[in-house]
Amino acid sequence: MGPDLGPGSPAPRASIVVPVFNEGANIAAFCRRALEIFPADAEILIAYDFDGDDTLPALAALSDEQRPRGLRLVKNDLGRGVRYAIEAGMRAAHSPVVVVSMADLSDDYAKLEEMIRRATAGAAVVVASRYSKGGAQHGGPWLKGQLSRAAGVSLHYLAGLPTRDPTNSFKAYRKDFLDRTPIESPAGFCLALELTAKAHFAGERVEEIPAEWWDRTAGESRFQLRKWLPLYLRWYFWAIRMRWSRRRSTS
Repeated sequence: MGPDLGPGSPAPRASIVVPVFNEGANIAAFCRRALEIFPADAEILIAYDFDGDDTLPALAALSDEQRPRGLRLVKNDLGRGVRYAIEAGMRAAHSPVVVVSMADLSDDYAKLEEMIRRATAGAAVVVASRYSKGGAQHGGPWLKGQLSRAAGVSLHYLAGLPTRDPTNSFKAYRKDFLDRTPIESPAGFCLALELTAKAHFAGERVEEIPAEWWDRTAGESRFQLRKWLPLYLRWYFWAIRMRWSRRRSTS
């Protein structure tokens, strides 16, 4: 399903990494949406942890016409969990731009082209922002949403991050930036905040565009707020310390 590119094959313009965990209830609808709106010259990397994931038989049941061209399966052999599934997909990408998105139809896929264009033009990270003017969040756990908004807006002012939504996983990255930037977060989706902060303080361009987000209507979210909050706080305070230590060093 989606063989690796052979010698002489043109590289895709973008690689869209989609980590999955039992997304069998969503994957057919995801593929329909991808066929409608994803760039035709993008590859889609479905990154999964284990062979018993119900996403796999649901994908296999689709006809060739129902599956987007360029769809590839990537088995995560780096470590269990979404954090490593995302990195496994990033490493397997064949293009100069890598986008991380979800299979639950929560992300604003209409923004993909602009995100890819901005990363191609030199931005290390392009954030699809729920909290900038024109963005919106529809549904989802109230506390999670409030904490995410508060973290993003406060980091914008306290740490100088040029986005109000650094925790959103729906981002485009330049592949060369990813290749030279180690990911230290041990679990969850915290790498999105980590990579955004690292890019900014490395002097790379971080840009944002307004986007909408919708809560999933099928399947089960694997987000674990209580378990992952300390990991987010690590990078939250790291970014603030970096901002103020630099200010002191130049004063």
